[in-house]
Amino acid sequence: MFTFTSSFKSNNEVFQQPPTFFGAELRWQNYVEVFEFAPFQRYIWNGLVVSVLGTIIVLAVSALSAYAFGILRWRGRDQSMLAYLGTMMIPQEVLMIPMFLVMAQFGWINTWQALILPWAFGAFGTFLLRQFFASLPYELVEASRVDGCHNWTTFWRVILPLAKPSLAVLAVWTFLTYWNSFLWPLIIVNNVSELGTVPLGLQTFFGEHGAAWNLILAASVISMAPTLLIVILLQKHLVKGIATVGLAGR
Repeated sequence: MFTFTSSFKSNNEVFQQPPTFFGAELRWQNYVEVFEFAPFQRYIWNGLVVSVLGTIIVLAVSALSAYAFGILRWRGRDQSMLAYLGTMMIPQEVLMIPMFLVMAQFGWINTWQALILPWAFGAFGTFLLRQFFASLPYELVEASRVDGCHNWTTFWRVILPLAKPSLAVLAVWTFLTYWNSFLWPLIIVNNVSELGTVPLGLQTFFGEHGAAWNLILAASVISMAPTLLIVILLQKHLVKGIATVGLAGR
């Protein structure tokens, strides 16, 4: 609330003592000056492209992997799942330098691919969906086989429609992760004005002679709008997903 109200203040009034909710006047022009001070519309667009494409890839990869680990039965399935989950124990910061070197070998420094792909194949999404898939009665799969469905048809027409709430939870979590990511874009992006995302764009409001805090707060409010919209649109599925995801499975 303080962020929102302070985004209408002048820069000198942000840290005024004693603090107030609103300044002497409502400076609506702060929101205009955000886009005049820096190409913030470009940062928002870049963030949306990275977050949306990254979320789509994560959902596709995680759903297919979870189907293999949670529904299909094959030798070594549980051991492979444990090994896959073991990758979640590695801190992201430890992977930064090796991942940067790999991106350099591919020639992907300062590219869309480097912003999206390196973190699109993690184990968290697979684990989340696998828990839900494993909680489904296997009789659904057997019934679909009796009706002549192959693995792909069973996945697409039987399992995936039931997983909408869990997919919504994963979609929101993934979108927020990409949208708020700062360290990796800071490392991999050389040209901020071209490929900079919102967290990098917020740094442009900090200069040699201080920070334009009123503009930073206004830009922060603007940057929260897409995430709030996603949560509102998926609210129904999120409530159902939180209630069902993580159930103990086979």
